[in-house]
This record gives sequence, C-alpha cells and structure tokens, in this order.
Amino acid sequence: MNGEKIIRIVAAVIRDVQGRVLMVRKRGAEVWQQPGGKRDADDRNDLHTLARELHEELGCTMHEEGARWIGRFSAPAANEPGHVVEAEVYEVKADGPFVAQAEIEGVCWVDPAALGDMPIARLSRESILPAVAATHVATHPQD
Repeated sequence: MNGEKIIRIVAAVIRDVQGRVLMVRKRGAEVWQQPGGKRDADDRNDLHTLARELHEELGCTMHEEGARWIGRFSAPAANEPGHVVEAEVYEVKADGPFVAQAEIEGVCWVDPAALGDMPIARLSRESILPAVAATHVATHPQD
C-alpha cells in the first residue's frame, strides 16, 4: 500500500428492525462511519474490543453471542491523511440507547441500499455497506 501507515480497527454493523445501519460521526469530522475502534492491549479479542468501544462511544450494550464476521476491508483513512484503515467487521446486536459520547458527535441510522449523497467514509461506502445491503434480504426476510 505504497508505504502508507496502516490503522487496524474493529468495526460494527448494528441494524434496527427496519434493516437500517447505525452510523457515527466523530467530533470535528465531516464523514459518517461504522462505530468501533482500535484494539487496546488488554482486549481479549475483536468482540471484546467492539463491546468496549460501543459502550464508551454510544453507551450501548453489545451482545457477543450471535455476532457474525462480515469480512476484512481496507480503504484510505477518512480522518488521517496518508493512512490506510484496515477493519475487521462484525454484524452485532446491541441494546440502546445509542447516545453520542466520548469522541462521537453524531449518531444516525441509514438504509445501506440508499445512501444518496450523504458524506460517508470510503471504507463504509465502498466496502462495508454494500456487503450489508447484499445480505439484507437473506437476514431480514420479513421486510
């Protein structure tokens, strides 16, 4: 990747009953992205990282059971020029409320198949959300 620095993260896809996906915007950022973050030294695994990050940033409680690995994706980092973000992405269930706190300034729900011109980080727009939109019918047949 041309000598760019790699930022390794774990990211979450959380859906509501309509199949919309939770997105967050960090303080001072212009783009929306999946919630999640970098691993800490004492995190046991990816799901432990996600549970900790989601609780810190959104105040919600994630359920490790039923988590589904979606894939590993990479793209130029939205908020750190010259860096590439590489994400292990999981679809997880979580209980709200989902409240912006810590470095998160905004929270919204989006239809992954109808993003329009919403400013979304490349990792989410080009990789994560298309993968989620492709599985929507299979995972939510009641819609």
